[in-house]
Amino acid sequence: MTPGNNGASTPEDNDDPFGYLYADGQANGAQPPSGGYGYPNSVSRVRAVGQRQYGQQAPTASYGQVPQQGTHGQPNNHYAAPETLPGGTPTTRQHGQGGGGRGRGPNTKGLLIGAVAVVAAVVIGISIAMLGDSPDDKKDDAGASTAPTASQHPTTTPSATSSVAQDGELPKIDAKALHLTGTTTASDVKGAKADGGIYVAGFNHVGAKVSWTVNGIQKSGPYRLYVGYGIPGVDANATLVVNGQANPKPLNMANFSGQPAGDWEKGWQTTWALVNLNKGTNTIEIACNAGNQCNANLDQLSLKEG
Repeated sequence: MTPGNNGASTPEDNDDPFGYLYADGQANGAQPPSGGYGYPNSVSRVRAVGQRQYGQQAPTASYGQVPQQGTHGQPNNHYAAPETLPGGTPTTRQHGQGGGGRGRGPNTKGLLIGAVAVVAAVVIGISIAMLGDSPDDKKDDAGASTAPTASQHPTTTPSATSSVAQDGELPKIDAKALHLTGTTTASDVKGAKADGGIYVAGFNHVGAKVSWTVNGIQKSGPYRLYVGYGIPGVDANATLVVNGQANPKPLNMANFSGQPAGDWEKGWQTTWALVNLNKGTNTIEIACNAGNQCNANLDQLSLKEG
């Protein structure tokens, strides 16, 4: 080939590997080279889309050939999805049937066991709570009652009440803790100093009495008994009994503050009387006997050395 000359229209000496693509080359007997893709010694490894199978070698197609399509409405083996071919990966989890296996359905057995355990725990808790109620607690609940109104007049309280003298301090007691005979407690009239404003009512008749048992008196001798009381602006009195012996003088519950007659709320006052106590335990009573003027309410009682 010389300068300025493009040469013949066909390859010379078959030096063009692509001569078989031209009409002149084909006329001169040019043949496509062996191998794939038109290149000498190339390797053909054509694999149809979706044809790969596990453990099998995909079929190859010669150069220039197109895999045949399947008939209308039927799948093409060359383009079938791996999961549709033998040995392919299954697309969905298959549950065993019959003797081959058991499907994993809802764990009803576990739920049933859990429900039974919860019910058992509740039953055990209720049983423990019922067993924990002691007879003493039930007795206390059965014996609990509200304070009677002023219209009620029990003949006596269940048991006498005692007070213990502390070192350097003598005891005192509220009306609701006294042993009552023929009287009751109330809180209708305001102004009582006892806890909750509760006082002894119904004292205005013969036979009415309150008792106080005092323990731990350190030495025998005279003491002052202070009595809180309320009157309707009219003088009152009562019989004072210490360790079974009546004092010669009545307990004076006069209208010291000069309150108007009929006003119970303004009639709360305090009086005192000398009593001789023994070392140890003593009983003090305030009684409405014949000849006494007992139209009064009783509040707190306390002792001081006289």
